[in-house]
Amino acid sequence: MFIIESYTTAVLFCIVTMLCWGSWANTQKLAAGSWRFELFYWDYVLGIVALALLSAFTLGSIGEGGRSFIADVQQASTANIGSAIWGGVLFNAANILLGAAIAIAGMSVAFPVGIGLALVIGVVVNYLNAPVGNAGLLFGGMALIVVAILLNAFAYRRTATGGTGLSTKGLLLSVVAGCLMGLFYGYVAQAMFPNFDVPEPGKLSPYTAVVFFALGILVSNLLFNSLLMWRPFIGTSVSYADYFRGSGRDHLTGVLGGMIWCLGMSFSILASDKAGPAISYGLGQGATVVAAIWGIYVWKEFGGAARAAAPKGVGTLLNGMLLCYIIGIGLLIVAR
Repeated sequence: MFIIESYTTAVLFCIVTMLCWGSWANTQKLAAGSWRFELFYWDYVLGIVALALLSAFTLGSIGEGGRSFIADVQQASTANIGSAIWGGVLFNAANILLGAAIAIAGMSVAFPVGIGLALVIGVVVNYLNAPVGNAGLLFGGMALIVVAILLNAFAYRRTATGGTGLSTKGLLLSVVAGCLMGLFYGYVAQAMFPNFDVPEPGKLSPYTAVVFFALGILVSNLLFNSLLMWRPFIGTSVSYADYFRGSGRDHLTGVLGGMIWCLGMSFSILASDKAGPAISYGLGQGATVVAAIWGIYVWKEFGGAARAAAPKGVGTLLNGMLLCYIIGIGLLIVAR
């Protein structure tokens, strides 16, 4: 299987992860005009599964390093398979809530608040499991990211146009999503052998772990998304018949979003071998900056009437949020 050989390459892979995780939600925004989030999400999950399998049968099955995908599946223990699947279930619960928060509050709020909180929790959990990197720099970066989360939440509350109840719901969904999102990565990392060059009996290769992680998302989505279709956070309920009435463009947009996210996940997992799970996950969650830039400057989520009516200083809060994030992510990079 293909394995990363250096820390520099691992950082480059983390940057790709950051771009993928921060950009996939653009597909949700593109589809939002004619396609409900609950329907979009079915195709998004199919895109994740498709790319996970594609990676496993290509990069995960070539080369002399590690263990090929089929051989790895055949020897995997039930406990490690279950750990990867449970990671997928946790992620799916978090991501559905994040998607709902995006629909209510926008990318520039849901990502900095939800994923920023997930970054803090995820780095702490993964560092405790595998303490790689300078603790002072890691946690100093985390402190700056917490400040960025607070600045973003404050700016959103000052510009929210949907009423106090709706703005509170958007923030609350982001916070709950972030708490769950910060836990899933550790279960996937625990299922893998720590040194990708030296396979361990019963443990999973990174490619196999991502496949079972994706299957956990797919199976749990039958419950989670069905409930969300029946009782959505905003709007009226939708049916399975509505899904099949979607256009080819609607479905392909969702699949593309899932494939973009899963490419980032695969690269993050591969990078964890040389960078350590805490740093790999933390750098990938620099996606918050990418998503905030998309939301603020491309989708104008703080623009228009909301920004015109907002108290002075909102622009300063947003710039301060981005600066804290960028410095915090920089500290994560040098922590290794």
